Amino acid sequence: MIDLLALHPFGPLTMSVSEATTHVKELLDDDPTLNDLWVRGEVSDARTYASGHTYFTLRDGVSQLRCVLFRQRARRRGTPLEPLENGYQYIVRGAISVYEASGAYQLYVADHRRLGAGDFYLQFEEIKARLEAEGLFAPERKRPLPRWPRRIGIATSAHGAVLHDLRQVIGRRFPVVELVLAPCQVQGADAVRSVVASLRTLDRADVDVVVVARGGGAIEDLWAFNHEAVARAIAAVSAPVVSAIGHETDFTIADFVADVRAPTPSAAAELMVPDGAALATTLDDLRARAERAVKAQLWVAQTDLDGAEGRLRRALAAGLARAEGRLAAATARLEGLSPRRILDRGYAVVREAPDGAVVRRAGQVAPGDELTVLLAEGALTVTVRETRGEA
Repeated sequence: MIDLLALHPFGPLTMSVSEATTHVKELLDDDPTLNDLWVRGEVSDARTYASGHTYFTLRDGVSQLRCVLFRQRARRRGTPLEPLENGYQYIVRGAISVYEASGAYQLYVADHRRLGAGDFYLQFEEIKARLEAEGLFAPERKRPLPRWPRRIGIATSAHGAVLHDLRQVIGRRFPVVELVLAPCQVQGADAVRSVVASLRTLDRADVDVVVVARGGGAIEDLWAFNHEAVARAIAAVSAPVVSAIGHETDFTIADFVADVRAPTPSAAAELMVPDGAALATTLDDLRARAERAVKAQLWVAQTDLDGAEGRLRRALAAGLARAEGRLAAATARLEGLSPRRILDRGYAVVREAPDGAVVRRAGQVAPGDELTVLLAEGALTVTVRETRGEA
């Protein structure tokens, strides 16, 4: 007789993880009820990947079931199945088994039919229609984001990737901005109350813009941001509000009432702050352009000054030359009128002695008078012996 306890000191039977998982899988695969059944529920978080496989969650008010529809199964009698839409009730046919790599059980879908809108979808549409009728989504209510924010308020979980992404992107792009965190629960029973309190805190914190953010998830994970109280709290914030809830394909009531919707938290960070590196490059470019413009203006001014100086010098030289010519002509005329020039030609000037009056007529003197005769060079003293002509 084999002593099982001796062989397995931790119990009568010890399995590895893979052995236990395989055993559970075999139990499920051997159950005829689970091998082919129809399950009714509301589809959420449906995503089709590049492989062509679609993954989604089927849920009701109590539980949820992970499902996968492989590309090769997504046809019914040769016709492709209609795409699954989030928020609608479906009846889904398939087999429940275990995906051994993760140890999770899921429904492997072979067929599905849409029954109608699900409870979450109907509730979403009802809230959306009511708030839209009140004007909370009106374009004229939307406020532009500040170009140079000083303080940014953040309403999100204090833990997780969202806050890290916001801090990293904002710190890289515009590190001078101050971040004010009002942490809140973004999922669960207390999420609505927590998000509303966070928004009210930030509204009193003198911030220039507020971002309310959380990562992606199924519709039930994002449901707090479809709540009317959260929507009204966003509308009441005095600063512009950016909504960054879930993935790019996720839409919530918060997205409609916010001033700006960002597809992801990282995208929200890029929307709220300028790119500091790009600004520095732009400033350097503007500075270089300004320096070139100033140098060009200085060159033009220097060229104009040099030209004006040259023209002034030429004008002064020409004016001086003309003045010198006029002076020479006047000098020549004056010299031509000089008595000495007349004397040089052999004439003489006769003066009476002793007063020296110029003798112009013979009648001015009488025989025996002494006269002074001025020559070109020297003078003579003569005595009149006789006069002729005018008496």
